[in-house]
Amino acid sequence: MAQENKNGLEVIPRDSAKIKKIWMTALILLVVTAVEFLLAFTMERGMFLYIIFIVLTIVKAKYIMMEFMHLGDEVKPLFYSIIVPLIFLIWLIIALFKEGSDIFLMRW
Repeated sequence: MAQENKNGLEVIPRDSAKIKKIWMTALILLVVTAVEFLLAFTMERGMFLYIIFIVLTIVKAKYIMMEFMHLGDEVKPLFYSIIVPLIFLIWLIIALFKEGSDIFLMRW
């Protein structure tokens, strides 16, 4: 049941399912960020910690893409057309860092 205000705009009642989904999304992102924050101050620095950060960052990025870019409701080929190049891009960055550090060490 819609009501009209003085400007003639239609006011739509709240959709509690959408509000619940927004709060659930915020809660999930808050929990993942809290885990990252906790690990940052409790674990010793090293490759294991960096790998955990990278994985948690990818998880958050995927969740943000699925919720805020509405890719969770899209067809799978569209989803894979974004995720697969992202995986190759991450692999490329890691490979370039590895090769660059090897070349740097060979020069000295």
